[in-house]
Amino acid sequence: MNIKTRFAPSPTGYLHIGGARTALFSWLFARHHGGKFVLRIEDTDRERSTQESVDAILCGMEWLGMDYDEGPYYQTQRFDRYQEVITQLLDEGKAYRCYCTKDELDALRAEQQKNKQKPRYDGRYRDYSGPIPSGIEPVIRFKNPLEGEVVINDQVLGQVVINNRELDDLIIARSDGTPTYNLTVVVDDLDMGISHVIRGDDHINNTPRQINLLHAIGGEIPIYAHLPMILGNDGKRMSKRHGAVSVSAYAEEGYLPDALLNYLVRLGWSHKDQEIFSIDEMISLFSLENVNKSAAAFDLDKLQWLNQHYIKHSDDHSVAAWLSQAFTRKNIIHENSQKLTKVANLQKDRFTTINELTEKSEYFFLDELPAYDESSVKKHFKSATADLLTEICTGFQQINDWKAENIQSVIDQYIESSGLKLGKVAPPIRIAATGSTNSPSIDITLELIGQSLVIKRLQAAIEFIKQNMSDQ
Repeated sequence: MNIKTRFAPSPTGYLHIGGARTALFSWLFARHHGGKFVLRIEDTDRERSTQESVDAILCGMEWLGMDYDEGPYYQTQRFDRYQEVITQLLDEGKAYRCYCTKDELDALRAEQQKNKQKPRYDGRYRDYSGPIPSGIEPVIRFKNPLEGEVVINDQVLGQVVINNRELDDLIIARSDGTPTYNLTVVVDDLDMGISHVIRGDDHINNTPRQINLLHAIGGEIPIYAHLPMILGNDGKRMSKRHGAVSVSAYAEEGYLPDALLNYLVRLGWSHKDQEIFSIDEMISLFSLENVNKSAAAFDLDKLQWLNQHYIKHSDDHSVAAWLSQAFTRKNIIHENSQKLTKVANLQKDRFTTINELTEKSEYFFLDELPAYDESSVKKHFKSATADLLTEICTGFQQINDWKAENIQSVIDQYIESSGLKLGKVAPPIRIAATGSTNSPSIDITLELIGQSLVIKRLQAAIEFIKQNMSDQ
């Protein structure tokens, strides 16, 4: 069998986590089997579809590195083909025009609800041979089989059996002539030679209808795999508070594509107890047999842990490149590439996102230090701290070779002469130089900031203390 999968998003919003996972599983299955992966944009909903959403989907796919072998195909460019199939079904007596008005359908639904029946179209125009009602633009309905069963041998959910009596005659073309989802997706999958349809289990109710349509058209039935939905870590439907935001939002927040892919592949799929997967490992190991039948729970803490892992284990030059891009967007001068690489090495295992890493590394390059951390100032800046910083500053000014060991020597000499412990001396220096007490080793941190900037910041801190801490 020639393996061919597809990802078919509707451009009515951004590429979200659920859609990205569906795309990933489809992409991995195709790559694992040496098959092809198709991108199809299902944009027949002209009122809600936007070019902005199309662009977001394409950018999201590119950022995640999920390349496609065919496409993107656009359904709005295939209307002639859909009309050809609709005409074929009408000519063969497998579809019919339905002249029901909205009021009629509303009354039918109300009557069925009153009688505690399942709301469904009653087929009143299925074999209608009377006069054509005037002033009504009909919809086109498919003649669903009245007997028999649809058997879905789902690769995730197992065998699913639906009695055709449970299905009504679905609309395949609206009154304005535009085709509906169930018709377009069937024609597209048939024409594009899709062998495996991998999608969310919210589509499971559409599958028997689509199988019947494919039989009517004379098409081969693809193999289906319906993925359980993603829930929040509280077991409720995903929302923004759980992390149900767009893929582009994760990119903007400083997550790495490899980390997000690694997290997504573990949302409903597993390989023994392994947690960390390279892209090559995902492709090599992925199978539908190991997709869980139960819903997956989204855990933002786990994603952050993975992202930190990927940042920490990235080479220094890659991290430096990410910092450079972020600093450029913020107009922060960082011309010294050697310094940038050293900062990357020093900082990369301390933070969970590139944004956090960037924000906490700005003090190495900014001429003006951001505002001090208030809690750090309250705890470590006293009136006597000005004298401490003055002596340290004097020692720093006398250093001819601004290296970590010489910086540490000045601090050690002050500790010895003052009788204070490092825990009392280092925090005020850190605050003065970086804005808070949270920084890497004090000696290498000060070396990378640079002698002139450190002295300037210590002098500014001394003035700050004299103006604000005189009563302490």
